Amino acid sequence: MKKILVVDDEPAIVTLLKYNLEKEHYGVTTAADGDTALSLALQGSFDFIILDLMLPGLDGFEVTRKLRNANNATPIMILTAKDDETDKIVGLELGADDYVTKPFSPREIIARLKAIDRRVQAAQNPTGTPRITIGELTIDPDNMRATKADVPLTLTPKEFELLAFFATRLGNILSREAILNGVWGFDYPAETRMVDIQVSHLRDKIEDDAKHPVYIKTVRGFGYQMEVPHD
Repeated sequence: MKKILVVDDEPAIVTLLKYNLEKEHYGVTTAADGDTALSLALQGSFDFIILDLMLPGLDGFEVTRKLRNANNATPIMILTAKDDETDKIVGLELGADDYVTKPFSPREIIARLKAIDRRVQAAQNPTGTPRITIGELTIDPDNMRATKADVPLTLTPKEFELLAFFATRLGNILSREAILNGVWGFDYPAETRMVDIQVSHLRDKIEDDAKHPVYIKTVRGFGYQMEVPHD
């Protein structure tokens, strides 16, 4: 049974999530504040964390930051207020894997959890995929590692997935919808902004000048394309 930690200080939301997740045969533990959530997450073994950002005590941002600093790689789905772009950006930058905007459908939450689980399972089962070299970048899909000029890159799991997705489709023009479906495992056109946020973060780490990228180019009106840099 997959185990989920649900963290929210609104009892109605916790009840809604717990009821629907247990119907899908997930084991659910709940917390109503950030301090309790952090303690449970560090002491327990969860498959997923659903985390509201606005919490008593430690907020969701701080919980995410502390977990990632402790090398806790449990997938985190953050719950954000409607249209609060800053919260989404900061949450993803701190290491969250996904976000859902309130109000949400429990069916959407479950679909996204299943998509995350498919990606985790794939990462834990090496496929014998050879390393990929593009310019100064070397990507090792099986070990989820990447280097630039032999220097290890510090990438979040999501940034690595995005980089590997581009690298295995070198030269292809990829729409935001295709990237969203391929990397996040779902296709909600309204969420394509998440792609732009993560591409921007990835560029900050792999490009010499993120404002003038040579690896991941924007194809105006279409999406993105990864290329071999020209000398």
